Amino acid sequence: MSGNIVLQREAQVATLLIDNPAKRNAISQRMWVQLAEHLDALTADPALRCIVLRGAGELAFGSGADIDEFETMRASKTQGIAYAAQAHRAMQAVRNSPVPTLAAIRGACVGGGLEIAACCDLRIASDDARLGIPIARLGGVLAYPELEALLAAAGPQVALELLLEGRLLSAADAYVKGLVTRVVPVADWEAEITATVARIAGLAPLSARWHKQFIRRLQAQAAPLTPAEQEEGYACFDTQDFVEGYRAFLDKRQPEFHGK
Repeated sequence: MSGNIVLQREAQVATLLIDNPAKRNAISQRMWVQLAEHLDALTADPALRCIVLRGAGELAFGSGADIDEFETMRASKTQGIAYAAQAHRAMQAVRNSPVPTLAAIRGACVGGGLEIAACCDLRIASDDARLGIPIARLGGVLAYPELEALLAAAGPQVALELLLEGRLLSAADAYVKGLVTRVVPVADWEAEITATVARIAGLAPLSARWHKQFIRRLQAQAAPLTPAEQEEGYACFDTQDFVEGYRAFLDKRQPEFHGK
């Protein structure tokens, strides 16, 4: 059985590497399980400030499901439900992470690869990236949990375009359609990923977590905000990081945030 999700950690930043280059980083069921387990552990770490998801090598972020498993693990509706449960758990772990997530997309970002990327907060693509979900070529369907992140990222018209035509979008087209945050020339892509991570990690981590929470709340529920929810928008003023932030501004120095 090939492929793993490899965790790399450097200080306050974690990288989850989709590592199956022999199959252009196709994602096996075991890799879905590994992805969820890594994320469960990482999001419990209050010191973590950014999670980067990327593919091994230069050819693919992720090329979708490992089709070699279909005959043994996805050959019936019952098997399909059991298999999908692992993938859905991993996708939800990405979407629900309180830590900012960044999909660093180089090469093919297809099928399950795009489903993972769509769950991330930001998606930065190299200009040679290609994105799509041509599952209809296999006679398959995206179930509701898999469609959720794609719809949130790109809207129904782009989702239908990808699913009904089965074509791959260039990075430029994906940007125009709102599927990626920005597109960077291959020569500058690695530097841009590094710079983006540094910007995220350099800001107040509690601010990032609150902003993610508030945006999810506003997107997910139509009910009016409760008084407690309204008040939480001002909880930052009681944090050490807020004091450090404005004092650093007044002192004309870089702040040192500690997530407290």
